[in-house]
Amino acid sequence: MSLPSLPYIVISIIWFALIAYAAFGGADFGAGIWDLLAVGSQKEHQHQLIDRALGPVWETNHVWLVFLVVGLFSGFPVPFAAIATVLFIPLTLALIGSVLRGSAFIFRTHGLHAQKPAFRVWSRVFSLSSLITPFFLGLSAAAVAGGQIRVGHGPNVTDLGSLWLTPFALTIGAMSVMLCATLAAIYLTVEATNNSEHDLAEAFRIRGLISGAVMALLGLLGLWLSLSAAPLLWHGMLNHAWPLVIATMLIGICAAGTLFFRYYLLARFFIVLETAFLLGSWGVSQVPYLVPPDVTVESSAGAPSTLLLLVIGVSIGLCIILPSIWFLFYIFKVKGGVRLFERSAS
Repeated sequence: MSLPSLPYIVISIIWFALIAYAAFGGADFGAGIWDLLAVGSQKEHQHQLIDRALGPVWETNHVWLVFLVVGLFSGFPVPFAAIATVLFIPLTLALIGSVLRGSAFIFRTHGLHAQKPAFRVWSRVFSLSSLITPFFLGLSAAAVAGGQIRVGHGPNVTDLGSLWLTPFALTIGAMSVMLCATLAAIYLTVEATNNSEHDLAEAFRIRGLISGAVMALLGLLGLWLSLSAAPLLWHGMLNHAWPLVIATMLIGICAAGTLFFRYYLLARFFIVLETAFLLGSWGVSQVPYLVPPDVTVESSAGAPSTLLLLVIGVSIGLCIILPSIWFLFYIFKVKGGVRLFERSAS
């Protein structure tokens, strides 16, 4: 068995950053979605739980987005330029949503609870921007996977919607929103249980089950649409990624089952694993293409010296960042005496 080439090592690092951003940053966006849907007598308590859950760690998750963008720009400049040009509109909207979300969260969290009108305004900005960013990121990913972005066939021009407002792209965009909502709901059940707020945990448990079911339906619809909308992705899945797709479905069932029976820590483990397998199966299905059907991983990679320096720099950075992030989460999130197989009280 041959060793992976340098371009595939770099793209694997980039894909790892994508998975980490989806698993951790996605939960932050999902929390904004549930903040928008907070209703009833527990509304204020839900706002407070979301603030406590996000407060210490939300900005940390942008580290993975930096890894992703810098890695793609440095290692694969031609496809990066093509994607950034053709999908300029949805990617810009996603960026605006990310900026507004972070700003609104800070403004609404620090000192605004006493000023109800300002709190409501910034809460709406926080929630709506949390919907915008995952939707347009998922939509952009579907546009790339669809094989309609042509590279090397004349100058790249910003697309006004014919590539990224298709039924397939809209379905994957909605699925991305539901994935974030499911991640957040499961994370918040753990957070509420750790704080002995069992009523809140039960509320988010039900929301997690509902959003997870909707995500699964959208995933099946996306698979069906990919048969015609993303044929290269479909055939790649059948040829060499079908075990990952089956594993993703089974892991999703495990996540739903453990959440249903209130094994919240196990549910959190399985939803993170499902996110990793979901994105991993997309990446493997698309091999050897980076931007199908014209750009492969090997043909679009930068100079070997650049890739080698990138791998070295990222390796050094991860040696610093991973222990630091672990320590941050350990300080703010880890509770003593909680076991993985412990069933939470209803």
